[in-house]
Amino acid sequence: MDWFYKFPHMNDDALRSLKKAIDEGFRAFTRSYGDTIEFLFSPLQHFLIAADRFMTQTPWPIIILLIAAIAWAATRNLRIVGGCFVTLLLIGYFDMWDDTMRTIAMIFVCTVLSIAIGIPIGILMSRSNRVQRVINPILDVMQTMPSFVYLIPVVMLLGIGKVPGLIAVVIYAIPPMIRLTDLGIRLVDRDVLEAADAFGASGKQKLFKVQLPLALPTIMAGINQTIMMALAMVVIASMIGVQGLGQPVLKAIANQYFTLGMFNGLAIVGIAIIFDRVSQAYGKRLQKHREIVHG
Repeated sequence: MDWFYKFPHMNDDALRSLKKAIDEGFRAFTRSYGDTIEFLFSPLQHFLIAADRFMTQTPWPIIILLIAAIAWAATRNLRIVGGCFVTLLLIGYFDMWDDTMRTIAMIFVCTVLSIAIGIPIGILMSRSNRVQRVINPILDVMQTMPSFVYLIPVVMLLGIGKVPGLIAVVIYAIPPMIRLTDLGIRLVDRDVLEAADAFGASGKQKLFKVQLPLALPTIMAGINQTIMMALAMVVIASMIGVQGLGQPVLKAIANQYFTLGMFNGLAIVGIAIIFDRVSQAYGKRLQKHREIVHG
């Protein structure tokens, strides 16, 4: 009756051999192609370094004015602009400016990369049910996989540093971008598409002049979710050398520095609120514009 109480499993030696074969295969792949893969990601490294330098070396009043101007252009809301201004002043006053700017640079690059990869995949999914059926389970796995697990293959391939951390953050944060792009395009009114067909629009014209503009509010919601997930991954990515607000939090956990962890955690919350409010307000403005156009 032992089988009833203890689940039957693969022979221990066979299981050990299987795991060993997979690990050795991945290590062999890393040794053979690691340098090539690292070379392919070098433009991404230059982009990240440039963004980091711009955010950390530009005088703080210019950065605050720039962020306030972006917030105003996106929201047309003085309360949100004022909130951004006060939050950034508090972050600087409590000596977290440089780490915050590095985190913002990382999130900016992650978001750009997620948009560049996620929107084309979302478009492909919206155009083919077969592609959607193939990609949806992959996205399900990506969204449910523990975030720490993403660090293992990335570190084995590329080692410790900014780029491996960036790739892990993008893999973790990109699923909402893909899903909501697909959803936004599928939700476009069929009557509008039929009208575009009646006017003789090509497939490309329909996509860029009808579907994507009308799906933009939903796509903005995807960008918002991607940014939030990227910020959630920042602390974990600091374990493999990503600089920013995550490293002081990690240090606080290791050394039981309560105030250090709380202050940097609140700084992450502060910039998360800035990104969230600005992107949500911009999405609502786009939604209103769409309603006016339909009206």
